[in-house]
Amino acid sequence: MISRSTVLAIAVLVLGGIVLGGYLYTHPTVDGKVARVQESETLVRPHSPVMGPADARVTIVEFFDPACESCREFYPIVKQIMAQHPNDIRVVLRYAPFHEGSDVAVRILETARLQNVFEPVLEALFSLQDEWSNHGRPRLDKAWAAAGAAGLDVAKAKEAMLAPHITATLNQDVEDAKTVGVSLTPTFFVNGKPLPSFGVQQLYELVLAEIAAIR
Repeated sequence: MISRSTVLAIAVLVLGGIVLGGYLYTHPTVDGKVARVQESETLVRPHSPVMGPADARVTIVEFFDPACESCREFYPIVKQIMAQHPNDIRVVLRYAPFHEGSDVAVRILETARLQNVFEPVLEALFSLQDEWSNHGRPRLDKAWAAAGAAGLDVAKAKEAMLAPHITATLNQDVEDAKTVGVSLTPTFFVNGKPLPSFGVQQLYELVLAEIAAIR
């Protein structure tokens, strides 16, 4: 696994327009078997968290796991891409909780949405991921603490976390991930198209191609 600092340094070069050879990560896009998925409810559900303008003509759908190191590393990269094209791009986040304890982290995020602190809590969970997401022995008390420090009312969140609509959101995202063949995180689709291979450059080039196509 490439270190976070290395990925971000490379991303700065990529987003500045320098062409890089090779892949930045080694795993293929969803085992190399994902075909284009038409933008439909399978990719974008009414309950899905959205960042960016709702009417943007380029949609990045990201299936992610709050405990995934690569998801953490890609988060600021995706935000940089959005910042460079603020009127053209929206990002739709879908949950794929593959790691132990990630289902609880998803429930934390969904309660954060109810309290209008979704992005601060997401960023806190990513920032402190090494403290709570120890694979095999997650420290969910630390995840709650991180969320609380980011503005979540933890007492209210724990009362709401098992609400039927939150369970339905979690179950639907897991089912949709299976339907479109997601087995690794993060997995990206841009206007329904998967990355040709996995990496920062590949994501940015596909986004640029879709922006060019709509102009």
